[in-house]
Amino acid sequence: MSYDNHTPDSRLRSLIDRFGYPHLLTATLALVAATILLGVAAKATGSGLACEANWPRCDGGPFNLLPANLPSFYEWFHRFVAMFAGFAIVGSALAAWQLPDVDRRVTALVVFGMVLTPVQVALGRETVKQYTMDILSLHFWTAVTIFTLFLVATVSVWAPRLSKPHVLGSLALGIAAVPVHVVLSPAVDAGIATYSPTMQLTQYAVTLTLLGAAIVAAMVGRHRFTGRAVTPLLAGPPLVVVVLFFGRQAVNPTLEAPYLVAVVALLSTFAVGMVWSRRETPLDGDSTTLSP
Repeated sequence: MSYDNHTPDSRLRSLIDRFGYPHLLTATLALVAATILLGVAAKATGSGLACEANWPRCDGGPFNLLPANLPSFYEWFHRFVAMFAGFAIVGSALAAWQLPDVDRRVTALVVFGMVLTPVQVALGRETVKQYTMDILSLHFWTAVTIFTLFLVATVSVWAPRLSKPHVLGSLALGIAAVPVHVVLSPAVDAGIATYSPTMQLTQYAVTLTLLGAAIVAAMVGRHRFTGRAVTPLLAGPPLVVVVLFFGRQAVNPTLEAPYLVAVVALLSTFAVGMVWSRRETPLDGDSTTLSP
């Protein structure tokens, strides 16, 4: 008797065939992004301390479902979404490992993301138990690394459907997002006395958008173009990381200048990439999966 239709592998195969592995990766990426932004909101509002160093439970009563106050709810909801993001990360990695048609480089990216996940969970625990700036910073950058790994993997699996218009659209999005990032930063006095939690949350959302736009432009452009247009596209992602690094430190007036220099460099890179990409003739018939 054959049990092929009832094995875990066949059920996984059926699920992926129905929804598609690219959609699974996209959903995972969205959950990772949401976890990062909720973490930023929890930190900005001081909600990370609302649970009084309790982890993984907070002060939510039976099954932790009834947070005692609004700050507790912020921290509880952050942990709740992070749990589902963790499940999605593990599921994406296991699916990539078992599915023969998933590029092995994509598999390596998502498996690495899965390996970093328990490290990120442990760091999350320490942000509650100790709440030092070094741990908070390491917790944040580990989250950004996981986000980047899944972002590159997601772009890779969607690669056959991406072309020159996607490069131009990504660059246009980047050009529009850079000034918003500056206005929301503590380096610019936009008439708001304090760097409010709303400003922080919005700025980090813009930062993830910038990173996504830069990586899409770089990965697609590298395989669709052959001329000089590729150079500014490849410079985009590292410049976004520099902007993110100094942007996080720009509450210190001495670091405002490096932040603004990085912003100008990033905006110029996007603009040059836009001009050169518009003039570039894309390669025809290239529908292969982009390499990470």
